[in-house]
Amino acid sequence: MTTLTLSPPLTQAKAITQALRDDGFAVVSAETVAQVCNVSVAGLESMTPYWEGLPRDPYLRDGGRYRFRRHASYEIKNQALTLVPHRAHWQSVDYNALHGGIERWFEPIQSQVTNDPTWQAVLLGLANLLSGLKPVTTWFVEAHQFRIDTTDGIGRPTPEGAHRDGVDFVAVFLLDRVGIQGGETRIFDAAGSTGLRFTLSEPWSLLLMNDERMIHESTPIRPLADYGYRDTLVLTFRSNGFQDSPNRSQQ
Repeated sequence: MTTLTLSPPLTQAKAITQALRDDGFAVVSAETVAQVCNVSVAGLESMTPYWEGLPRDPYLRDGGRYRFRRHASYEIKNQALTLVPHRAHWQSVDYNALHGGIERWFEPIQSQVTNDPTWQAVLLGLANLLSGLKPVTTWFVEAHQFRIDTTDGIGRPTPEGAHRDGVDFVAVFLLDRVGIQGGETRIFDAAGSTGLRFTLSEPWSLLLMNDERMIHESTPIRPLADYGYRDTLVLTFRSNGFQDSPNRSQQ
C-alpha cells in the first residue's frame, strides 16, 4: 500500500461538497467550520471546556484506562434538530471487531452542551452541507465527546484499528492536543491502494469523510513529559436509521 506523508490540503467551504464527491474526504480549518455552521471561531472555542471531567469509558476490551467519553443521539429533519431519548451506542463486528456486537451505554452528553446554540449550529450546519451531497429525509446523528490521555503511558484513539463506522459520513473535530506526540490521522481509500497521513493540530479543525469510501484510524499518543491528552468530537451521520443491536430490533 502506498502511503504519502503530507500536511493535509485544506478545503474551502465552497469546495467541500465537491471534495467529498471526488476524493471521499475534506480537511477544513476552524475558520471554514465557523463559516459553514454560521458561528464564530470564538464560539467554537468556548465549547472546549465541556471536555473537562468526561467519565471513563468502561468498555475497553484491551484493559486500558485511557479513554473518556460521553454520547448523544439526534434526528435532523427539515433543518430541525431533535435530541432523542438516550440510547446505547452499537456497532456490528463488521465495523468494529474489538467492541462490536455489544450495547455500550455511555453517559449522556450534558444538557449545558446540548443546549448550547453553537453546538446545535454545528450539527445543523454539517447536516445541511451533507444534504447537498446526499438528499435525505432524516439524518440519524450520533455525537461522541472523546478524551484520550496517557494515564497508562500510551493512549489509543482507535484501539479497534483502521475501520469504517457503518454510516454515511463521519466528522472528526480536533479540539486540543496537550503535551503529547503521536495522534496521527491516517485515511485510506477502501477500494484503492493509496492513503494519506497527517496530524490535525488546529483547535476545531475538521476531517470530514464519506464513510462508505474511506477507512480511517489515529495512531497512539504518548506524553512529552509526565502526562498529556487529546480531545476530539466525532459526529456520525446515517440516512437509514441508527445502528441497533439485532436483539433490540426484535423486541
